[in-house]
Amino acid sequence: MRILHTSDWHLGRTLHGVDLTAHHAAFLDHLVEVVRAERVDAVLVAGDVYDRAIPPVESVELLSQTLARLTEHTRVVLTPGNHDSATRLGFGAGLFRDRLAVRSRVAGITEPVELPDRDGSSGALVYALPYLDPDLTRDALAEPDDDGAPVRPARSHEAVTAAALRRVRGDLVRRRADGSSRVPAVLVAHAFVTGGAASESERDIRVGGVDQVPSGVFGAPDELDYVALGHLHGPQRVGREGLDPVMRYAGSPIAFSFSEANHRKSTALVELGPRGVREVELVEAPVARRLADATGTLEELTGRAFDHLVDHWLRVTVTDDVRPEQMWAQVARRFPHALVVQHSPAQARARSAASAVGPQQDPLEVAAQFLEAAGGRPARPDELAVVRAAYESVLAAERSA
Repeated sequence: MRILHTSDWHLGRTLHGVDLTAHHAAFLDHLVEVVRAERVDAVLVAGDVYDRAIPPVESVELLSQTLARLTEHTRVVLTPGNHDSATRLGFGAGLFRDRLAVRSRVAGITEPVELPDRDGSSGALVYALPYLDPDLTRDALAEPDDDGAPVRPARSHEAVTAAALRRVRGDLVRRRADGSSRVPAVLVAHAFVTGGAASESERDIRVGGVDQVPSGVFGAPDELDYVALGHLHGPQRVGREGLDPVMRYAGSPIAFSFSEANHRKSTALVELGPRGVREVELVEAPVARRLADATGTLEELTGRAFDHLVDHWLRVTVTDDVRPEQMWAQVARRFPHALVVQHSPAQARARSAASAVGPQQDPLEVAAQFLEAAGGRPARPDELAVVRAAYESVLAAERSA
């Protein structure tokens, strides 16, 4: 059977103030067409369907219309990510039948979606994990000790994911114990797997200073056959070949930061057989407007050398030693789709600059640098622990909003 793996739509997101609704709609039109043309048996959406817990009305309408169109041709399995509200996204999940499964509750992780093949027999089992926030899911994932008392997993992404996978593998072993023909098993999960390449546009999910899950947590390749991952926005394969299941990030269908300018956005078309993954084909997503950087003096930028970037979304860096008059206006006339215009003199770049919180910098490292500069000594571990706890509490509040 054939499954189409996608994730991180982030409906409702903007790019430096630009409304992306039309671009999202174009991608979703493309997705429906791929499902129809490739005779896809199921679409797996691995979280971050929306960009925030309370999405705009037009995003809700776009999702509703898209799911209705997709389920005319195939089945859909959808899970929430760290940007979604699991409760809101899962509203009405118990009412859905057959063609749409929204798995948003930890309690349901051992109840796979059973996908029939084209002959009507069991084609694949899909175990769908909602995003596992350690602070919100530890109680639900508690396991009994020798005396039967519940023991919560440690406060980390690795611990809660491992606890969830023990339940999944236990159910899978029971289903395969009768010795009948082997049914492929797929896991849908939203997590930062160690070794994955991040970009600037993923939201920080650190708990206890750590945001990653080792690939070994997902078990051996003779257990799960394919792990459909969401969270990282670059399409990529992760995990250890031969030691882990086939694990991929579908990536976001649209670039949400300039760090993604060189990504080839796609969905993963996975063909499954009784022995697991036969083939993975990347289906490129449409790109309405590409992102690029343009750097040079204003005279250079207005020259012919940059003609090929006129229709791109641009981050423009003007390197004149003196800030040109009406810099923004001059750049905008030259590049009508410039989203960021910054003045960075070449001489100033050669000198060391003060640290500041930027998209490529770790806020905790910047805070540590500030404490050292202000206090005249490196911050003690207990002081850094207070800063980390405060920072993570803000992240937690954003996730639960």
